[in-house]
Amino acid sequence: MTAALPNLKNYLQSKAGITEEQFEALTQNLKTATIEKGGILLKQGEICHHSFFVEQGLLRSYTIDDSGKEHIIQFATENWLISDRSSIFFNEPSDFFIDAVEPTTFVYLDQQFIHRASEMSAAFRIFNEKALQNHIRHLQKRINLLLAATAEQRYLDFIKLYPDVTLRVPQWMIASYLGITPESLSRVRKELAKRNFKPY
Repeated sequence: MTAALPNLKNYLQSKAGITEEQFEALTQNLKTATIEKGGILLKQGEICHHSFFVEQGLLRSYTIDDSGKEHIIQFATENWLISDRSSIFFNEPSDFFIDAVEPTTFVYLDQQFIHRASEMSAAFRIFNEKALQNHIRHLQKRINLLLAATAEQRYLDFIKLYPDVTLRVPQWMIASYLGITPESLSRVRKELAKRNFKPY
């Protein structure tokens, strides 16, 4: 299993302080999967039982409103985790869909994995707590940007958070994440280009 999960191994060792021996023990029973572009990992109304760690590829979470319009909540590229934390923790139906923007290999991480890692490593417990607080901080910032920031400010924050995603997804997905129209995004990018801004 270790050889098949180089990104997860590096992620847990570099960020969470997991040792080689601990990683071997933790990953013995982990399940991985590869999903094609457009494949769905979670549907709205289902209970989310896992977080998904992206080894290779690109996932997204989103909602669909009553008119059928998609609203993208998050992207997850290599070395990112994506899930519906509320659904996992409270065992309630998810508000979100999670699907693959491109062919993706991912690892299923359930609560048992988190508990075992926390029991095994004090460093992981600290990392997990910090990761949760960072997730909350990110959500608060995202709400503030959607409520108060200009389209340009939102776009600049997006490319800082997701530096490689702009080259991997269609413009309408970025616009959906930013809460603006594709036309508005096009105007923002043209204006930035005039000022010789290079986002990539």
